[in-house]
Amino acid sequence: MDIIYTIWLRNMKRYIRSKSRIIGSISMPLFFLLFLGFGLNSVVQLPGLGGNYIVFLMPGMVAMSVMFTSVFSGIQVIWDKQFGFLKETLVAPVSRLEIMLGQTAGGATTAVLQGFMILVISLFIGLHVSSVAGFLVALLFMVLIGISFTAFGIAIASRMDDMTGFQLIMNFVIFPIFGLSGALFPISSLPPWITPVILIDPLTYGVEGIRYGLTGVSQINPGVCLAVIGGFALAMTAAGAYLFRKIRI
Repeated sequence: MDIIYTIWLRNMKRYIRSKSRIIGSISMPLFFLLFLGFGLNSVVQLPGLGGNYIVFLMPGMVAMSVMFTSVFSGIQVIWDKQFGFLKETLVAPVSRLEIMLGQTAGGATTAVLQGFMILVISLFIGLHVSSVAGFLVALLFMVLIGISFTAFGIAIASRMDDMTGFQLIMNFVIFPIFGLSGALFPISSLPPWITPVILIDPLTYGVEGIRYGLTGVSQINPGVCLAVIGGFALAMTAAGAYLFRKIRI
């Protein structure tokens, strides 16, 4: 546990000291929320939310902030490889599993903090959280998304040595995951042929879970959402731990 805490603490200190990283990570979700939300609010009609597209969009932007921050935390593994820190860590008499779990915990925590910032901003532009229980439900799904995609990023980074290549691959992967998650438009409004693709996207269940917690409305049963995103988090953590153990120094 000491190793997990130490690596988590290192990640948190690096995050707090990097003001540009904090600002950059919330800029894109905030851009979507303000410009896309207000631009389409009078055009998009949504059942169950009083036709308020901005309120519909907010949970998706929270999930977007958490996912993007989580995935790109894998860059730190490649950074540590290049500068020798990872080698020093791996040759120490500690479990590689603990090192990976510390990296995952640190990445997931920073991702949830980024999502929380978007959530706070949303409160000033129209979001009304129905209850404390609803907020805790949304927070739970944010944590699960953070763990899932941090572990996913670490799994990919464990097999790579080039930061530029990692960024290109992640952009190729995460934008379709985000675009098909129902974060921007209701699942029911999309063509039927694309529904199966949306339903195999793990982020779909995270977005709908956060939306249920914040607005009380969800197009997928919240219990199903919790089971799927929870199972995905466990699977990605296991995959990340396995690939991290295979790193050669």
